[in-house]
Amino acid sequence: MTDTRDLAALTYEQLVEKLEDLTRRIASGEVGIEEASELYERAGVIHRLAAERLAQVRARIERLDGPDGI
Repeated sequence: MTDTRDLAALTYEQLVEKLEDLTRRIASGEVGIEEASELYERAGVIHRLAAERLAQVRARIERLDGPDGI
C-alpha cells in the first residue's frame, strides 16, 4: 500500500485518477468486503488530499486575481 507521504507528492490530476481507479475496483464487485472496506478508507485519504490540493490552487488563483495580483 502506498504511503500517504507518497500520495502527497502526486498532482491533483494523479490523485483524481487514483480515486477513480479505486472507485472502479469497489464498484466492480470483484473484491471482498474486507478489501472493499480498505479501498474505501484509502479513497477517503486520497479524496482529502485532492480536496486540499484543489483548495491550495484556488487560494493561489485568488491571490493572483486579487488587487495585488498580476
